Amino acid sequence: MLMRGFFAALLFIITLTAMAQNNDLPAMPVTDSLLPPADPKYREDQFYASITYNLIQGKPRDYSQYSVSTGLGFGFLRDMPINKKRNHSIAIGLGYNYNNIKHSLVVGDTLGQTTYEVKSKTTFTRNKLVLHYLDLPIEFRWRNSNDVSHEFWRVYAGIKLSYLFYDKAFNESEGKQTVTIKNDANLNRLAAGLYVAAGYNTWNFYAYYGLTSIYDEPLMESGEKLKLRSLNLGLMFYIL
Repeated sequence: MLMRGFFAALLFIITLTAMAQNNDLPAMPVTDSLLPPADPKYREDQFYASITYNLIQGKPRDYSQYSVSTGLGFGFLRDMPINKKRNHSIAIGLGYNYNNIKHSLVVGDTLGQTTYEVKSKTTFTRNKLVLHYLDLPIEFRWRNSNDVSHEFWRVYAGIKLSYLFYDKAFNESEGKQTVTIKNDANLNRLAAGLYVAAGYNTWNFYAYYGLTSIYDEPLMESGEKLKLRSLNLGLMFYIL
């Protein structure tokens, strides 16, 4: 009986020791083969698209807008991080921008001379100015992103240089007569403006203010200088 109790106690002690040794073993890290490996050279927001409403500034007397003056843009930006965490960067890109301004400024042609006159909405059924630009945006970027999650806060601000490569002013009167003016020499071919995009994940507020006027300040029929400027407000969407 004594020997049997001794061996039982010995077996109990050995079992406890083995359990204690197992508890002392370092925990092995659990890996998930579905998680992407860390990328120390990741970049963010390489492609962009925007949709905006164009609020014209520098309006002449009695000038007004009607309907919705739409702005659309898209392009590519090369993201170049400038710090170790890669949440500060500079980006340079190339894009396209379209503006359809629906307003009461009627562009006409009199004996080969382009004329500009603000008219009442009752005198026409449609009147618009369509502008197509090539854009060169340059921006500084701040974000709290990492290489795994693509949902983060961002503030991107910069300057945009633009080249006007196609333009069309279109007017349709009540009698269905139409006048179209293309390649207006009084439009500024080169434009510059400041912009900011800020938001979280998909939704980003976007604002652009033109530093240069749309027209090169020609005289209107009233003798007033034409100094229209763009203020675009809307949304910006970024894609990797």
